[in-house]
Amino acid sequence: MDKQVEIIIYGAEVVCASCVNSPSSKETYEWIEAAVSRKFPNQPFKISYVDIHQPQEDELKKSFCQKIIDEDMFYPVVLIEEQIVGEGNPRLKAIYAEMEKYGYRSE
Repeated sequence: MDKQVEIIIYGAEVVCASCVNSPSSKETYEWIEAAVSRKFPNQPFKISYVDIHQPQEDELKKSFCQKIIDEDMFYPVVLIEEQIVGEGNPRLKAIYAEMEKYGYRSE
């Protein structure tokens, strides 16, 4: 593993209009955290959830929240090291592939 990656899940309490039958952003965050932990055991990573409708102190997070709102992006939006890897209904395969670029290996 080259470095500990950061996964950020941007979402909201209200499910996006186009994602009515999908899990909530918070449920998706918990699902991704559990799945990545199982796929890459004993390989640390940082994961956080950002509510796009809550004030943000970090300027990068603040501007990305505004981008999601302005561009009507489907959420949750999953970023790994500032690279969008999922939007709306993220796929684990894409998340795993991005993590493997940073040296994570399935055990």
